[in-house]
Amino acid sequence: MPDPLRLDLPLLLPDAPDERDACVTRLTDALAATTGVEEAHVVPAEGGRPAQLCLHYDPAVVALPRLRRTAEAAGTAITARYGHVLWPADGLGHQRRARTVTERLQQTPGVVEAEANATGPIRIEFDREATSEADLRRALADLGVTVDAPEPPADDDHTGHDHGPDEGHDAHAGHGHAGAHDHAHGGIFGERTELVFAVLSGVCVGLGWTLDTVTEVAEAVPLALYVGAYAFGGWFTVKEAWESIRAGRFEIDFLMLVAAAGAAALGEWFEGGLLLFLFSIGHALEGYAMGRARRAIEALGELAPATARVRREGVEAEVPVGNLRVGDTVVVRPDERIAADGVVAVGTSAVDQAPVTGESVPVDKRPVDDLDAALADAEALAPEHRVFAGTLNGSGALDVVVTKPAGETTLARVVQMVAEAETERSPTQRFTDRFEKVFVPSVLALVVGLLFAWVVVDETFAQSFYRAMAVLVAASPCALAIATPSAVLSGVARAGRSGVLVKGGGPLEALGGLTAIAFDKTGTLTEGRPRVTDVIPADGATEAELLEAVVAVERLSEHPLARAVVRDLADRTTGEVPAEDLQSVTGHGVRARLGDEAVEVGKPALFTLDGGTPAPDALLDRDRQLKADGRSTMLVRRGDRFLGVVGLMDTPRASAKAVIQKLHALGIETTIMISGDAQVVADSVARAVGIDEARGDLLPDDKVAAIQALRRRGEVAMVGDGVNDAPAMANATVGIAMGAAGSDVALETADVALMADDLSRLPFAVGLSRTTRRIIRQNLWMSLGMVAFLVPATLFGLGIGPAVALHEGSTLVVVANALRLLAYRE
Repeated sequence: MPDPLRLDLPLLLPDAPDERDACVTRLTDALAATTGVEEAHVVPAEGGRPAQLCLHYDPAVVALPRLRRTAEAAGTAITARYGHVLWPADGLGHQRRARTVTERLQQTPGVVEAEANATGPIRIEFDREATSEADLRRALADLGVTVDAPEPPADDDHTGHDHGPDEGHDAHAGHGHAGAHDHAHGGIFGERTELVFAVLSGVCVGLGWTLDTVTEVAEAVPLALYVGAYAFGGWFTVKEAWESIRAGRFEIDFLMLVAAAGAAALGEWFEGGLLLFLFSIGHALEGYAMGRARRAIEALGELAPATARVRREGVEAEVPVGNLRVGDTVVVRPDERIAADGVVAVGTSAVDQAPVTGESVPVDKRPVDDLDAALADAEALAPEHRVFAGTLNGSGALDVVVTKPAGETTLARVVQMVAEAETERSPTQRFTDRFEKVFVPSVLALVVGLLFAWVVVDETFAQSFYRAMAVLVAASPCALAIATPSAVLSGVARAGRSGVLVKGGGPLEALGGLTAIAFDKTGTLTEGRPRVTDVIPADGATEAELLEAVVAVERLSEHPLARAVVRDLADRTTGEVPAEDLQSVTGHGVRARLGDEAVEVGKPALFTLDGGTPAPDALLDRDRQLKADGRSTMLVRRGDRFLGVVGLMDTPRASAKAVIQKLHALGIETTIMISGDAQVVADSVARAVGIDEARGDLLPDDKVAAIQALRRRGEVAMVGDGVNDAPAMANATVGIAMGAAGSDVALETADVALMADDLSRLPFAVGLSRTTRRIIRQNLWMSLGMVAFLVPATLFGLGIGPAVALHEGSTLVVVANALRLLAYRE
């Protein structure tokens, strides 16, 4: 059997956001059904390599070139057929309205999947053979929803694959959604029409009650005012109730209308008008509050400037950021926002990266040494050479060479991913949606039963009817509908402001329920590069002699440990005599000449090769002690004298110990480090930072097995760089990537991305998510508790007026409670 055929997934489905996309499943299913193909699956992205389609096939049935062409043709066909859009939209002021729009879209021919959110974009997957973008826009317009994204060219409706086209990206990057409405239903007063109508309804109710109570005007006057209150308060409620009924749902709006109509039938016009006024003002204020959370996210997209100063062929000109090309030189003056992701070619400055990475201290920037090499692999550069769109330059001028077009900058990708996260429902939200589907019909059944209470209870039909309407108001779960989405959105927005990208309510809730966190060692708990930690002269030698010999020899080597020795020790020696004639002894060390003497640097075995003299026992004891503490060591001999030993270690991050302590204080029961390094090295780092358990000598598959074992004991997160840790992260409850601002792979693979390479952001993320979970629970108990109180209260005589006041009051309290997350502090 030949090796399986592997093809890069981005080449087959160039616009698919990741390997979890539905179109990837369509591709694997189609190819698995191809004659000669035994298995088709996806190999996740890892180590900088993109996700790949892997095909196991029988060469006797299908030839490799034909199979390759078949795969490419299948990818092209799927790309041409299925479109995905992510459109900012106005007209979804609250979650009940968004649910109605979602269900109406899902009933539209050609729509495969749709999800609308009260505070964010609309995400639609559709079959181009059955519908088009223009049809979807018209369907949304019929629902009173305005799409805030540019129209595609006329022939684009049936070409391309809109997983993330410019209309989705740019709109969320701040070019298409700036100045989005707070709560836009549209109308004669524009975006504030619903609020104005609600206020007018209240004015009519207040005037009607005043005239009816304290004056002797004709009854027709207050009645006319109450009718006006019904008209203004019920206008949008009727529209939304009708849309929900067309979608096959009995929403809360419908329940309120029935109660208001019942009050009018009983002649209780004041109470019916008061109900509609409070309900409509609650809607308007709910939209305002949710708009606040949405604007916190939209503010990210507005950070990038609209134009950039570009130098082309020696001439500077202002151009729109959308016209920037990779390789352009952007001139950034002091105190200006940087317009593009790029590499610093000229100049030094300190750049405030807080909007993207959450770092509180500006980061020093300096030019790269080799611009061509830097542009060839920009992601591998140190942070001091890279800049991001939307960050604020300090007092120095910079020349920045663009590495990504405007729609693909780190900021644009973050804003897009946050927008996608807004459409993802959390587990609690899915539960409340299912609960409402059962609860609302049950309420209607109860109300119908109460209408006939007069048959068995000594009261009039009017009294039974009034009680039924009061129960209808009391049992409407308005607060329940908004309890979870308001908290999730506020939590995601607050995290984004501090450089933590949380991809939806699911990861946000899961992060708050962790019992264990596993860490990769290198680059996560440690700095990711070795440092000299010990310089120990041998008996009879001086530190100066040891330093002179080891630095001189290691200057000639390109080994990472050699570079660390030169970097850390060169300034402690004069280096007057250069070494020469370097020879590498594979697996043992190096040899060179320093003046008239031979110098050897390496492991103890290096000195006994060919019958040589071993190092003194005292020096070997020191070498063993250093190794037991996790050091990499190198012994040094010059001529016949042993000069000493140098110890190196990938040192723990300065913040690692404090981070582990904070995580334990937050309730994380177990912290584990999983590493491919030797167990003794892993143990040493674990002791230094306070990790509970260290597991070394692990291959990538072993890391996956370790995470799977931890999941059997509870919820676990995996923290790594999102590249070589991707398989382990994918198997954890939550995958957390560090330094994601510098890595496209990390942005794609993680559930939670710490944009800065700063481990101290992890306790913030865990603390925020735990607070979010707590607020969600508070909101659920508050909303369900109010229903549990009001239903029996109305059964035993509480009127419609007090019931609706308490009902709408609980909704506003729930929203206000969720908005507290926007002010969360560690």
